[in-house]
Amino acid sequence: MSGQPAISSSFHITPDTTVEDALEGWILFLKDKGRSDHTVKAFAGDLQLFINHLPVGRKVGDVTTKEINDFLNWLQHDRGVPCSPKSLSRRITSIKSYFRWLNRGGIVIADPAERVLQQSAVSRFPDVLTPEETALAMDAASHWQTSGKPDARPAALLSLLLTTGIKKGECLSLKINHVDLEAADGPQIFVRYSNPANRYKERKIPVTSDWVQIYREYLAQYKPVDEIFPWSPRRLEYLLEDIGKAAGIEKHISFDMCRWTCALNDWQSGIEKEKVRQKLGISKIQWREIAFKLARLAGESSDEEKAEEPAASAV
Repeated sequence: MSGQPAISSSFHITPDTTVEDALEGWILFLKDKGRSDHTVKAFAGDLQLFINHLPVGRKVGDVTTKEINDFLNWLQHDRGVPCSPKSLSRRITSIKSYFRWLNRGGIVIADPAERVLQQSAVSRFPDVLTPEETALAMDAASHWQTSGKPDARPAALLSLLLTTGIKKGECLSLKINHVDLEAADGPQIFVRYSNPANRYKERKIPVTSDWVQIYREYLAQYKPVDEIFPWSPRRLEYLLEDIGKAAGIEKHISFDMCRWTCALNDWQSGIEKEKVRQKLGISKIQWREIAFKLARLAGESSDEEKAEEPAASAV
């Protein structure tokens, strides 16, 4: 129970409180925990969908495990609206979080969601750039540097993404004072987060001397004063797509593709797997799925698959 804040006194919740009336208190709890507005909205929507499926006025103390499982079965088979594995997994997480909060707050003695099986969602395998495609893309981006009107922005953006593997939001939040070209252990960028809940994602990532040279040209040309790339997300996405078209690559180059390409290159280069995880700024829980995909992309067997292989003596 440690680490679980008590239910706010401003919400007098008892076992006889309806599931819907208790929802407002849970939303406040999520906000107090530093959850993003997007997460709070998604979780609240999941619970409202569950509430709508319950009998009107259902009390929190009367909800059963069977009712939760019936709801999940309805989502998958009877609702008539597709429910992706990712959406199903999040909705189960929302319901579990809600009743765990009630249970740890002493409102419900038995948590009806505790025995509901969590279903992890393994999304589709990502697209990555091959070494040949990466070289073509960088050549195309570099062409803008030496064109009639030199432009270092395409190369600065693409090289940064392929070198660091940072996400789109991290790239857009990157500021000039987050780049340290004179660091004692080599030039690096510092990925920062304003939300305290995401502080664990903050990290330092080394950058190459090639990128430093492109970056200096970029600064001289554009003279940004705060954000390094002060454009809209869509504008930068178009820029990446333009690079792919100029390189003659059929794939649509994206932030996500560059991130996965960087991760795969690091994975295959022999860097310690834990360092790859830290560089990406993801949790150990998230890493299980990411590592599985990277192993498959690299043509390796994942740890889970190796564990299932029969011992040599049994063959």
